[in-house]
Amino acid sequence: MKVVIDTSIWSLALRRMQKINYPIRNELANLIEEGRVIMFGPIRQELLSGIKEQTQFFKLRDYLRAFPDLLPETSDFEQAAAFFNSCRCQGIQGSNTDFLICAIASRRNFSIFTTDQDFTHYKRILPIKLHNIRC
Repeated sequence: MKVVIDTSIWSLALRRMQKINYPIRNELANLIEEGRVIMFGPIRQELLSGIKEQTQFFKLRDYLRAFPDLLPETSDFEQAAAFFNSCRCQGIQGSNTDFLICAIASRRNFSIFTTDQDFTHYKRILPIKLHNIRC
């Protein structure tokens, strides 16, 4: 199964080098090695936004270019809006990018690898699968 790697995972694996992140970095490395990683534009944009040093920006940009973008379709955006509305009716808020991730993953039967607890809330309402670190 392919896995959408959320910004939170990329950020922990690539920007912060704390020992606590070894399991996450190792799992991401395994998914990359297995060819299971899914990237798309909004996640790429979030990762590259806010990098102050131009050399770091170019280094990360060039690294991420190894992962081609999955192109969302019109139905993905429509489903993301429907997911947003469903969650909002249940009192759950989220970002447009989060709901686009959910729509893309749901339609294509991908799982989502994230540390963002919002996805746990979405999962109660939406037909999404969350990826867990394998032992």
